Amino acid sequence: VLRVRPALAVKTYWNTIVQLRWAIVTVMAVLALAYVMNMSGQTITLGTWAAGAGGFFAFLSPLIGWFGTAVTGSDTSTNSLFGALQVAAAHKANLNPVLLAGSNSSGGVLAKMISPQNLAIGAAAVGLAGKEGDIFRKVIGYSVVFVLLMGVLALLQSGALSFMVP
Repeated sequence: VLRVRPALAVKTYWNTIVQLRWAIVTVMAVLALAYVMNMSGQTITLGTWAAGAGGFFAFLSPLIGWFGTAVTGSDTSTNSLFGALQVAAAHKANLNPVLLAGSNSSGGVLAKMISPQNLAIGAAAVGLAGKEGDIFRKVIGYSVVFVLLMGVLALLQSGALSFMVP
């Protein structure tokens, strides 16, 4: 379809791997950590502990996803790290695991605007490299308000609005 010579395609693939090498290592490390946490029972233990919050954990669920994405810069990484924790907490607290897993991911999405990687990429894309701090200060309030609203919505969906969750 593209009519690219095989040698050029191989060179391009190799250059891409070299360019993304640290991102690849980072993703592998996060997934390895999630695997170890899941296989060693850490996520079950942490989920059991978190379930001590009872029904209020539904409010905290998106905050965990928000924090994870703010730190890692990736909702996928956050879901890998905290997804099993959310499900374990849901079972122990008699909450809907679909709701908490979804809340974790939704909270993570709301932190994308404040994660350092995304700030750097966004600033560079619009010619504001070096102004990441200014951008952060302008968007942090929106991010916090939205994640708190998401927590309230999750709390409502764990009770009065439970019909909204499959």
